[in-house]
Amino acid sequence: MAFLDRHKILEKNATLLLIASLVVVSIGGIVEIAPLFYLENTIEKVKGMRPYTPLELKGRDIYIREGCYTCHSQQIRPLRDEIERYGHYSLAAESMYDHPFQWGSKRTGPDLARVGGRYSDEWHVVHLENPQSVVPESIMPKYAFLSQTELDYSDIEALLKTHRLVGVPYSDAMIANAEADLLAQLDPYADGIEGLTARYENISIRNFDATPRITEMDALVAYLQMLGTLVDFSTFVPDAER
Repeated sequence: MAFLDRHKILEKNATLLLIASLVVVSIGGIVEIAPLFYLENTIEKVKGMRPYTPLELKGRDIYIREGCYTCHSQQIRPLRDEIERYGHYSLAAESMYDHPFQWGSKRTGPDLARVGGRYSDEWHVVHLENPQSVVPESIMPKYAFLSQTELDYSDIEALLKTHRLVGVPYSDAMIANAEADLLAQLDPYADGIEGLTARYENISIRNFDATPRITEMDALVAYLQMLGTLVDFSTFVPDAER
């Protein structure tokens, strides 16, 4: 009873209750936050992760420009139904080079975190040009203009420099060869293929929209076909399980 009597004093005194609440919240915050200052990185290193190629980076910018993130998430939660439908749950490392990240907040359409390699380039082109032709119930708008719009990559070197400023590890060689690497990824017979593959691992090299022009469709499909393909989940083991 003595303890309850003392507790009543705390409950009846608003100022004392406020001070006690602040003390408790402060202690809890310190316990949660303080350990983070002793960690070099809160994201575990995952084999296979690399910065976007110049072409993929331009495609990602188009993805953001057209608001694709408002209807498609890129975050598979560790829930059974999501894993069975979309694949392995998303890792923090998969978004480490995203500025801003593309986790999304709703799913009018399916999650795209593992869409890379699930469909052919042709399917993506047809789907983007006329979504209802492959998914009749889709309410997605048409993006046929992407096939008719030439890709502007005049700023690609500056774009890589900007991303390096916020922590993406683009090397001087990657920046200096940004335009050449973008063009080489679209042509398997280009002279710069060896340099491109030396700077970026696990990349797709081909004409993505099957037209002779370099279009925004090329860049967007290149970005989509990369999503979820960098980490080999057949061999991936989380640090906590090692």
